[in-house]
Amino acid sequence: MFDKLSERLERSFKILKGQGKITEINVAETMKDVRRALIDADVNYKVAKTFTDTVKAKAIGQNVLTSIKPKELMVKIVHDELTALMGGDATQLNLKDKPSIILMSGLQGSGKTTFSGKLAKMLKKEKNMRPLLVACDVYRPAAIDQLKVLGESIEVPVFTVEGSKEPVSIAKQAIDYARANHHDLIIIDTAGRLAVDEQMMDEIEAIKKAVKPTETLFVVDAMTGQDAVNTAFTFNERLDFDGVVLTKLDGDTRGGAALTIRTVVHKPIKFVGTGETLDGIDVFYPNRMADRILGMGDIVSLVERAQKEFDEKEAEELAKKLRKNQYTFEDFYNQIQQIKRMGNIKDLAAMIPGLGKAIKDVDIDNNAFKSIEAIINSMTKYERTHPEVVKGTRVKRIAMGSGTNIQEVNRLLKQFDQMRQMMRKVGSMKNPMAMMRGMKAPKGMN
Repeated sequence: MFDKLSERLERSFKILKGQGKITEINVAETMKDVRRALIDADVNYKVAKTFTDTVKAKAIGQNVLTSIKPKELMVKIVHDELTALMGGDATQLNLKDKPSIILMSGLQGSGKTTFSGKLAKMLKKEKNMRPLLVACDVYRPAAIDQLKVLGESIEVPVFTVEGSKEPVSIAKQAIDYARANHHDLIIIDTAGRLAVDEQMMDEIEAIKKAVKPTETLFVVDAMTGQDAVNTAFTFNERLDFDGVVLTKLDGDTRGGAALTIRTVVHKPIKFVGTGETLDGIDVFYPNRMADRILGMGDIVSLVERAQKEFDEKEAEELAKKLRKNQYTFEDFYNQIQQIKRMGNIKDLAAMIPGLGKAIKDVDIDNNAFKSIEAIINSMTKYERTHPEVVKGTRVKRIAMGSGTNIQEVNRLLKQFDQMRQMMRKVGSMKNPMAMMRGMKAPKGMN
């Protein structure tokens, strides 16, 4: 996400490297390159020009502050303007009504149905709400079945009316059902088309008029670039929606939609969909997105993702095990699963400030844990909880069972033992950070 744009912007800022002051000449050259970078990232030309003109006006003639170089000052100005361009502050969902009704809109293939499941799971978990998913896509083959499968996987009921081809009637009946069964959140999944057409627009307008939703969200595939912006404009003219959801923002996208859509439709981006799992949903924070675009990482989002997956009570129990040297392969395996649920490994690493740039050309396979998981799964329950017994013929059996070799199993055992010793030392220290600063990595270990 935004890799090419980040790289181009970094190259643009190098024009100012070594300069003692931001001048009209060097800032004009920098902004010309920035404008090209934005347009190449599929940002609307008018938006890109207005953006660079604003940055130029704010930057020209500014004296360099103490210990701040022109490049750093320009990065700050660009960061602030990128944040403003994408909306400034995060915009939360309006969930004051009981029940709150969220109406999904968008083209076919934009990810409405999957996002409906993601949103239901998130609000159920984080807000302790009782969602009801409503299947109003009566045209697309298997659309209702898809929603049922999603609902079952997150333990959220799905309202359907068998044989009905009347989406407005289904939506109204769903609201009556939700009130009678004490659901405080209704998410209505509607039909899409391969292109904008009058019939689709008339239908979703009728649903909105009938149910009076608390929120109407427009879901759009970020990979469609400027087409996403044009479609958003058309939908907004008819529906006057409340916010935008950008899906597939982790794919091979240049990011132009995220930077342009707010300016064109004057509506906030509220969520982004990342990854195929039902945990792949993030609130859209313009300032954090600006951090990522400028290669600054996003440590706040990384911590928030970790907090969602790592239970505080489990962490305390784990700390006790570490101090007593009782950390097992069972614990290690559970932590791997938690990390995997947080999202794509390379995306997570890129959230660490300074690391994104360093790994941009490194191929990090999302199946990096596959061989480790296979080795652990080939152990008996006793072996997983008593790592010290894994030796000799046990190693040979585990290697055969996991499809690896003896060297790989021995390497994992050695690294696991080193990790356990290090964790025990850290856990027993009064000032673990001081100890870690004085430690050196074992030779040959990354």
